[in-house]
Amino acid sequence: MSESFLLGVLGGMGPLATLDFQRRLFDATPAQRDQQQLPSVVWNVPQIADRQQALAGTGPSPLPQLIHGITRLNQAGASHIAIPCNTAHHWYDALSEASDAPILHIVDATLAALNQAADKPQRVGIIATHGTLAAGWYQQKLIAQGIEVIEPTAQELAEWFVPGCYAVKRGALDEGGALLVRQAQALFDRGAQTLILACTEVPIALAAVNAPFLPLTFDPAQALAQRCSQLWQGI
Repeated sequence: MSESFLLGVLGGMGPLATLDFQRRLFDATPAQRDQQQLPSVVWNVPQIADRQQALAGTGPSPLPQLIHGITRLNQAGASHIAIPCNTAHHWYDALSEASDAPILHIVDATLAALNQAADKPQRVGIIATHGTLAAGWYQQKLIAQGIEVIEPTAQELAEWFVPGCYAVKRGALDEGGALLVRQAQALFDRGAQTLILACTEVPIALAAVNAPFLPLTFDPAQALAQRCSQLWQGI
């Protein structure tokens, strides 16, 4: 546990997902007392422009606000930065250029966790925003490992994922969970053996409705929290 370690969390996307990530950091860190817990500074400012709308061309770019948050985290002395929002990684390169502290990549953390699974799946479904799916980060890395990828259809995204995601953002977890359960089940029905929940609102919603298939999923936020904890522990 290095005295120079201080995790910066670029959050607010959304605020509940950021709070959930903080809890995941706590749970991922084996500590016997306060002083052994992972130190962090959090930029939980939800006024960042909507990422989904920006990538759809219907809203302003969040990049200036994201860079502002990165700058404030660097000013606070962050030694590493984590972004518990998959879609925001669309601007990862620009944010890395603006940061003195290295920014961990949520996709790399997720694939590392997947590769450590006892039974590596051959068919993986992805639940994510239009922007994350279009970027292809997860698909490219999975396909390179010989894993078949199953994606939501455009109709599923419109009817289940998008309204489910925004339900979580307004605090309607049961409503969002019911919609996202349907999205998840559709991917399983098409042959997925496991799901990557590549939007930080999704695991919150599925947990709220006690989705029975949660043990069959990979949570990028959890993988990112575990990686942060490993860095704090010097692993």
